[in-house]
Amino acid sequence: MSAVPFAFLVHPRARIAEDLARVWRPLGRLPEGVVERAVRRLPLPPVSMARVHLADEGPEPVGHVVLVPFGARHLLAQPHEGRSRVERAIDHAVRLGAGVVGLGALTATVTAGGVTLRDRGDVGVTNGNAYTAAVVEDQLLALLGESDRRRVAVVGATGSVGTTLVRLLARSRSVDELLLVARGAAKLDHLAAETSRRVPTAVSTDLHDVRGSDVVVLLTASADALLRAEHLAPGALVLDATQPRNTSPTLLDERPDVTVLDGGVVAVPDLRLRGGNIGLPQGRAYACFAETALLGLDGHRGHFSLGVPTLDQVDHVRHLAARFARHGFAAAPATSFGRPATVRETRPVAGVR
Repeated sequence: MSAVPFAFLVHPRARIAEDLARVWRPLGRLPEGVVERAVRRLPLPPVSMARVHLADEGPEPVGHVVLVPFGARHLLAQPHEGRSRVERAIDHAVRLGAGVVGLGALTATVTAGGVTLRDRGDVGVTNGNAYTAAVVEDQLLALLGESDRRRVAVVGATGSVGTTLVRLLARSRSVDELLLVARGAAKLDHLAAETSRRVPTAVSTDLHDVRGSDVVVLLTASADALLRAEHLAPGALVLDATQPRNTSPTLLDERPDVTVLDGGVVAVPDLRLRGGNIGLPQGRAYACFAETALLGLDGHRGHFSLGVPTLDQVDHVRHLAARFARHGFAAAPATSFGRPATVRETRPVAGVR
């Protein structure tokens, strides 16, 4: 099949003025409160934020980044309005010629992982979570390969990415123990019953319980930092695959024994965004973005990952990543809050218990 153009939806995260400055620089000089109120109250149209180019794919853009002008907290507090704005952004993507649209960050959350969009027949939709789960698993296995500490907590375990990651880890039997953390006890119990046949699995609705884990994977949907110093074991490794991210750089000041790594970031050296950026260096993409690009390059038609991805979908998108490996499409080198990082064996710090 020949390639089809794609579009990827993004939205401002916690600092709205700062993120909108990526579209129009003067907005970054306005008070945050002014920009926040304008975005929340005004019926702002979606914005074509950037054109996506890949080397060896010709001079025309292979896709577009479309901005949904609604902040992270707005999307969570006003999901009905958020869904309406996502729909308008998809309409805009269709006018740009997109054949497949990817849901970035909380645009997936407010549409139930794209499930509320399944009746759209004019464009294919994917939440990007199949490849996100695959890349996070790759990053996690790389961490575990450097350590004999294999007790893993997955926070946000019953979400779309979390459920898929847990099933991948159970399939590979690559961890010694799993702790599944989320708000809903019933869903946790159901997932644990499925995975405990392969990996010893415990559940909790209390974030403090991750203190018994060596590695913590964050896959939550929140506009704020959730994981704090008191939640973590001495020398813990944290893989934060959230957007907006749920860790703060101050965590490293409070707990120098802890390593926090950026999860779900993919190296695509041939990738160039022209006209704006999504907060990553050129040649880097979030895995949900990369999944959308892979589907476009493959000429995919119709919906792909809606709701919780299947393991067959994970295997398929991994196959596409291998097929288009000339562009990269592999987990990026380790970074911590965007800076190059190394994973080291750490010892408990005095005073940390």
